[in-house]
Amino acid sequence: MPAETSQTLDRGLRVLDVLAASTAGLTVTELAAALDVNRTVVYRLVSTLEQHALVRRDPRGRLYVGLGVLHLASAVQPVLRDLAVPVLRDLAESLGCTAHLTVADGEDALALAVVEPSWTDFHVSYRVGSRHPLTRGAAGKAILLGRRPGAEPFAVTEGELQPGARGLAAPVTGVDGLEASVGIVTIGDIDVDVVAPRVRRAAAEVAARLSS
Repeated sequence: MPAETSQTLDRGLRVLDVLAASTAGLTVTELAAALDVNRTVVYRLVSTLEQHALVRRDPRGRLYVGLGVLHLASAVQPVLRDLAVPVLRDLAESLGCTAHLTVADGEDALALAVVEPSWTDFHVSYRVGSRHPLTRGAAGKAILLGRRPGAEPFAVTEGELQPGARGLAAPVTGVDGLEASVGIVTIGDIDVDVVAPRVRRAAAEVAARLSS
C-alpha cells in the first residue's frame, strides 16, 4: 500500500525544483504552466515560501530560489562530513596521501572534509573550506566528469593548485542533489593503477553511506 503524502508539500518542493533549474527566474504564470497547476494555487505556494525566504521576487515580479535555501544547505554539510570522514580516513591511511571530500558550490569546488595521513613524514596540507574553480584541480574536474554520463571515471592533475602537488579524484554519483568528488592529493608520484581503484571505491562508499 503506497504511503500517504502531502500534495501541498509535494507542490511546494516542486516549486523549488523548477525555480532552481531556471537561472532567469519565472513569473507566476510561467511557474504555473511548468507545474501544470492553477495560478491561484501557485500564488499561495509562492507566498508561503516567500515568508520562509525560500523564494524571492525581483522588482519585475520574477521568482527565484531564496537565500533561505542556503541556511538549509549549510545544515547538511556537517552530516556529509560525519558520513565521509571514516571513508576518507581509511583512504588517507592506506595510501599515505591527504584525502578529501569536495562539493560543487556554484562554479567553485569547496573542500568539505579533509583527512591527512598520520604516519607520513611529509604530506600536502589541504584546508577545509578551500575553494577553487571547478575547472582546476582533480577534485573539481572529477565533479565535472560526474555531470557527463559515460565520461572518464576519474581525473588526474599535477601542479594546478599547488606547485608539485598531484591529485586524483573520482565523482560521487547516484546521490540526488549532490555534486561531489572524493580524491587524494600528494607531493609524490601517483601510481594510477593502484590509487584510482581505491579512490573510486571510496567515492562509491561515500555515495552508499549518503543514500542509506
